[in-house]
Amino acid sequence: MKKIDIGKLIQVKMDEEGRSAKWLAKKINCHRNNIYRIYKKKYVHAQILAQISIALRFNFFSYYYNYINEQITNH
Repeated sequence: MKKIDIGKLIQVKMDEEGRSAKWLAKKINCHRNNIYRIYKKKYVHAQILAQISIALRFNFFSYYYNYINEQITNH
């Protein structure tokens, strides 16, 4: 079973966009250190993931959508 490392995917997107942890923290109203913790997490609460998706204008839920569709198709 393939695992989705959502924290790492968020960090990669942040790097691609040239955004800082401070920028995202301000966008989602939290402390910068929390962003660094998110980068290390395998799972992120759906509400926080929605806020991050909106801030970065990228639907991180699409990773789960694609994963679920692959699992349904293969079973």
